[in-house]
Amino acid sequence: MKQPMAVWAVAFAAVVSFMGIGLVDPILPAIANDLHATQVETELLFTTYLAITGLAMFFTSWVSTRIGAKKTLLIGLAVIVVFAALAGASGSVDQIIGFRAGWGLGNALFISTALATIVGAASGGAAAAIVLYEAALGLGIAIGPLLGGLLGSTSWRAPFFGTAVLMAIAFIVIVVMLRTEPERPAPTKLTAPFRALATPGLGVMAAAAVFYNMGFFVLLAWSPFVLEAHGMGSAITLGLIFCGWGVALAITSVWVAPFLTARMRRTTVLKATLPALAVVMLLAWAFAESVPALIALIIVGGLLLGILNTVLTECSMEATDLPRPVASSAYSGVRFIGGAVAPPLAALVAGWFGLATPFAFAAIVVLISAAIVVFGSKALRRADGVEIEELESAEAIALGDAD
Repeated sequence: MKQPMAVWAVAFAAVVSFMGIGLVDPILPAIANDLHATQVETELLFTTYLAITGLAMFFTSWVSTRIGAKKTLLIGLAVIVVFAALAGASGSVDQIIGFRAGWGLGNALFISTALATIVGAASGGAAAAIVLYEAALGLGIAIGPLLGGLLGSTSWRAPFFGTAVLMAIAFIVIVVMLRTEPERPAPTKLTAPFRALATPGLGVMAAAAVFYNMGFFVLLAWSPFVLEAHGMGSAITLGLIFCGWGVALAITSVWVAPFLTARMRRTTVLKATLPALAVVMLLAWAFAESVPALIALIIVGGLLLGILNTVLTECSMEATDLPRPVASSAYSGVRFIGGAVAPPLAALVAGWFGLATPFAFAAIVVLISAAIVVFGSKALRRADGVEIEELESAEAIALGDAD
């Protein structure tokens, strides 16, 4: 908890930024009904936001290492303010889809730079900084649906305008509290994040993240439609359910994930938790007709997602010796692109095979993620600290021989 003021400033802004992910969750049915949009069209509110966020993140390290972290953070926040307000003023679902894309651009500039800034400025090492970052993610995801539900109970436009106001506050916080510019790393090449994915450790983590995030966003983006079908589609009801989901995610991100990784290797945690998440998804598919069971499984899913978010991020940042901005851009970009594919694909799968079938699809992609971690374990030795331990042992032996 003893962090520099700059870290808390960025963490607060990150909470507000991450609220944008779950903000639209409770108002998806309302937008679909009021604007006469199909479920696939409504799910595109996630896709354009996440796709542009992911694609733009590949270039954020190139930007931030040239103009500085603070300017990049402020530009990202300003862009979000503008496009969130425009989304609230939209007259059609197509307009919201387009403005969510602009929102995603600002989100990319902010989120990727925020992770690198927190890791670089925080005390207590990279692992502690990543826990703080994932805590901000969890808290933002928890508050987002609740705010969306509360404001959305009056109008689906209100959450967008509310986000614009909060992001403007975050902009002011960064201006006031991030007084000293974080040390600027050497400028990176435009192609650096793409080449970073060719490194074995980061490449394995990126591949695992693609499929994991597909499962993550099926649970987040499709569950509201299943709940609506059972009469639980009001904005405030969905907001409360997904607030509970986000709180569960935040708790395990901050306390459970560090507890587990302090006692076992990171890849061991992933190998155990990813299959557990797949089981939860299969149960959601099997018991989708039971509202209490589905709500309970959504919350349990949040508990597992919190562990996975933190450990996957730690693995990606520790898997190579690449500069933090480059590793963050590469991993974050792939992470969000995986999430972008899932929502409309879930709607299509539901149309073909039934309302609950996307949960079974989510179980499959999460198991693929687990398989990637299992078969790529050799490339993740550095993420587990094995190579570092072996190097220290070799140095100790060498010193002993020299004596």
